[in-house]
Amino acid sequence: MSDDTNASDLYDRVRNEVPSELDVTDVQYEGPDLVIYTETAREFARDSDILGTLAHALRKRITIRPVPGTQSSPDEAEAVIHDVVPDDAKIQDLEFHSSIGEVLIKAEKPGLVIGQRGSTIREISQEVGWNPEVVRTPPMESSTVDNVRNYLTQERAERRDFLVDVGEQIHGTPENDVDWVRVTTLGCCREVGRASFVLHTPNTKILVDCGDKPGAEGEVPYLHVPEAMPLPELDAVVLTHAHLDHSALLPLLFKYGYDGPIYTTEPTRDLMGLLQLDYLDVASKEGRTPPYSSEQVRQAIKHTIPIGYGDVTDIAPDVKLTMHNAGHILGSATAHFHVGNGFHNVVFSGDVHYEPTRLFNGAVNDFPRAETMIMESTYGRRNDYQTETEESEARVRQIIRETYDRDGTVVIPAFAVGRSQELMLVLEEAMREDEIPTMPIYLDGMIREATAIHTAYPEYLRDGLRRRILHEDENPFMAEQFHQVDGGGAMREEIASGEPCIILSTSGMVTGGPIMSWLELLGPDADNTLLFVGYQAEGTLGRRIESGRTEVSLEGGSGRAERLTLYCRIESVSGFSGHADRAGLEQYVEEMNPRPERILCVHGDDQATDQLSSALYQQYDIRTHQPKNLETFRFP
Repeated sequence: MSDDTNASDLYDRVRNEVPSELDVTDVQYEGPDLVIYTETAREFARDSDILGTLAHALRKRITIRPVPGTQSSPDEAEAVIHDVVPDDAKIQDLEFHSSIGEVLIKAEKPGLVIGQRGSTIREISQEVGWNPEVVRTPPMESSTVDNVRNYLTQERAERRDFLVDVGEQIHGTPENDVDWVRVTTLGCCREVGRASFVLHTPNTKILVDCGDKPGAEGEVPYLHVPEAMPLPELDAVVLTHAHLDHSALLPLLFKYGYDGPIYTTEPTRDLMGLLQLDYLDVASKEGRTPPYSSEQVRQAIKHTIPIGYGDVTDIAPDVKLTMHNAGHILGSATAHFHVGNGFHNVVFSGDVHYEPTRLFNGAVNDFPRAETMIMESTYGRRNDYQTETEESEARVRQIIRETYDRDGTVVIPAFAVGRSQELMLVLEEAMREDEIPTMPIYLDGMIREATAIHTAYPEYLRDGLRRRILHEDENPFMAEQFHQVDGGGAMREEIASGEPCIILSTSGMVTGGPIMSWLELLGPDADNTLLFVGYQAEGTLGRRIESGRTEVSLEGGSGRAERLTLYCRIESVSGFSGHADRAGLEQYVEEMNPRPERILCVHGDDQATDQLSSALYQQYDIRTHQPKNLETFRFP
């Protein structure tokens, strides 16, 4: 609320909707949610329809919080919770936070804590008066998930104050009528990387993504331009997914004074923290000055407001945001902005994969309205058609068998998030079904930790895989063939000189990280295979090797470049990318109903954006653009 009058009006509106026998002590916004404090929290819980009725009447997400002192004691509540919740839920821990009347229930199977249609969790509220929040304990231990959750627990009081401030800004009255919306391109136009845009209305300024450019140190988004500056006056930041070409420089905003919210999905929040901290670590090891500190990474995490797929969320007085599955990596989202009171709808596709994969359901393209779309074009060239998945997987199995027969090792540069987990599923199944010999599969870099985060959020995975992960004995990521490389150089040398094996190693574009050690150890031996399965951006060492260069430079211990000749077999297999190919991009647009009136083709090189833009115009009679960086488009 922007003033006492608005606060009073809001209280009166809630009081009028709530049955007279239920107490309403206080009402306030916390971020996008409307929080009702009450002395009768148990009675609220007994009425299973009241929250739905309130949410519909007020068009807000509602949270009920008990007034301190109206709940059972923590000891009494703990006994009741263990009595009410089935043992099969496997409760691991309970944390009581009296200042907000909340009990955090950590369980291996949160669905059993929630119960059918929320019946069990309502019973807990009825019996003890605490507001239960349920989180999943991952079947694979994840230091990232633990650290993020523990940090947010420690910062609950400060975070609550932050959410109250955000709530007041979101639910204020717009100063100006919404009669235009602008999008300014700050990066990733006619190039892959440094994704960043500003969405601007007469009242609001929102930054969408803020990434780096792989293989191009120093090429960062144009954050200094007037459309973005001053950064502290941004109203919100929206992050489509955690890959560094979209998320790497978000903490930089906090270094330069931004202290507002970041909206993204919960798994993206955790993954971005993992990748950003690694980004700092790699910069330090390579002798570069990191652009920000780990403290700014923590600030970004603390300021994140997670939203689930399909949740319509107010993020400004004149903007609503809905995130939809993009099918790209864990938690990746297409961001749909509803601007004004039905004035205009802008969709940022993020990175999309339209067909389902082993990991994810395919990208959602069903929007009630989408007049303008900013669309990725990574594989937008005429001939950018990826091999069918079955054919790609068969080719990978063939290459592994051939390398094994030569007593060699297969090393696969892979992104820690997305492609690594896809390959783990392919390899686990191939060994289980005797399609390739059973051998060790070594995970180097952040792959194992990123995999553990995937198991913490199975609801974001493909339906069948989700069911398998929820039963630990069927979790394919925990197969005995997988081993973490954690012994440094000595362990890598031992693996390289040992029996045939498969190595999945970061970085996926051979721009640094442990893959450089594997090139040095395995590259000179013709019996080994270097297998590319992901996109290699222009300017990266991966692209140069994939294009046929066998003489490469590696950074030596003295800081001087050392020349290395690769004699190993070098192969590339498409079909594992997290991006839709040309056919998938066209199908994504073709099957939208209604289709956008205008599409801006971004996140692709000059040829990709040009050719996709032309094709969409010719096939679907849609106005298309191939923008350059630092262009501004005004709609309508």
